[in-house]
Amino acid sequence: MVVGDFPIETDTIVIGAGPGGYVAAIRAAQLGQKVTIVEKGSLGGVCLNVGCIPSKALIAASHRYESALHSDDMGIKAENVTVDFTKVQEWKAGVVKKLTSGVEGLLKGNKVEIVRGEAYFVDDHNIRVMDENSAQTYTFKNAIIATGSRPIELPSFKYSKRVIDSTGALSLEEIPNKLIVIGGGYVGTELGTAYANLGSEVTILEGADDILSGFEKQMTALVKRNLKKKNVEIVTKAMAKGVEETENGVKVTFDAKGEEKTIEADYVLVTVGRKPNTDELGLEQVGIKMTDRGVIEVDKQCRTSVNNIFAIGDIVPGPPLAHKASYEGKIAAEAISGHPSEVDYLGIPAVVFSEPELATVGYTEAQAKDEGLDITAAKFPFAANGRALALNNTDGFVKLITRKDDGLVIGAQIAGPSASDMISELGLAIEAGMTAEDIAMTIHAHPTLGEITMEAAEVALGTPIHIVK
Repeated sequence: MVVGDFPIETDTIVIGAGPGGYVAAIRAAQLGQKVTIVEKGSLGGVCLNVGCIPSKALIAASHRYESALHSDDMGIKAENVTVDFTKVQEWKAGVVKKLTSGVEGLLKGNKVEIVRGEAYFVDDHNIRVMDENSAQTYTFKNAIIATGSRPIELPSFKYSKRVIDSTGALSLEEIPNKLIVIGGGYVGTELGTAYANLGSEVTILEGADDILSGFEKQMTALVKRNLKKKNVEIVTKAMAKGVEETENGVKVTFDAKGEEKTIEADYVLVTVGRKPNTDELGLEQVGIKMTDRGVIEVDKQCRTSVNNIFAIGDIVPGPPLAHKASYEGKIAAEAISGHPSEVDYLGIPAVVFSEPELATVGYTEAQAKDEGLDITAAKFPFAANGRALALNNTDGFVKLITRKDDGLVIGAQIAGPSASDMISELGLAIEAGMTAEDIAMTIHAHPTLGEITMEAAEVALGTPIHIVK
């Protein structure tokens, strides 16, 4: 401890102000704790600054442009449609600024102390927070680690001006003529689709058998069909080997079907997963148990192997989802306050903002059968829905997974427009222990996409109205 570094006492210290950390801090403060939150970067973390929010803004802008070009079916024709990409980026930055400043206001409004700097554990009750000019020790009763993750960098694809990660892809100054995407997961698919909409010639290289491996093939088939319409080339079982960077672009070498190939582009976007930010916190000083991958082991209350230290979000097991981190943040804050809160992940949805959008919650049909459950899988198509027809957007379906003996809803999958919004009703159904009959008997407004959920429930009951059984 440096001379003059008198420790500052707090009840709970939260390390990281992303969607897990700032939510945990606010909930802890609401429950009567004196809370300090430490952030070395921008409030809101990756999600608000260089992830979920700016990517959805870019996707929305790309949809506007594509709609302007391709609305002939509805009798709408536009000429000389152009993209001022500088203005797109300015608008996107404005969206981000509104949200990040909002987070700061929420923290201050809940009397959470905001500290800037990097945190390092001294022991299980003290951390040192350092910035460029000073170091300060904080003594805490409990700590919540919420430091998130960062993109994995491939050894043969070191990040540079032309070899970019998702952050780089969101801050390009021009629309690439050609873009190579390594990795066909949700990030690669979303950003690849956005730039394809904006006019880029996109190639996706995926090492596995299919893109979007976490989703059912009948869902990803719809996405692949739409990507093909945009002239996006998808190469599966492709292993990227190396990149040669030139002044104006890149040459990427990859193996596919036993043959070595080379492709040129303006940029190569590497989206092969994320790595937990647990390596520079001094966790070894405290004896916190981690896996070989640097993921922190936690119990059902998000408590680590050290009783008064909790961990949430991308640094603990499970998918790197912002809403999962927020949920875990509330659980950890409540556990610290003596509540019997525990995580239950069955109702956590996963969403991809592809075309069409994909969303899943609870069991898939395959997972339920693997568990030996006797189920009914009931589907209803968007093509039979009046609102979807009026939107001229009829790709997709809603599928309900229900237990055969009592109709309990245990899972759902949606592929189609607004799937990301529609999945919440089905998450609620799972959380509340609702049956297909409960959903079918809920009056849904007409004409809406939400009716498709009601119709799928009627299919599960064997009494569909708007498709022939």
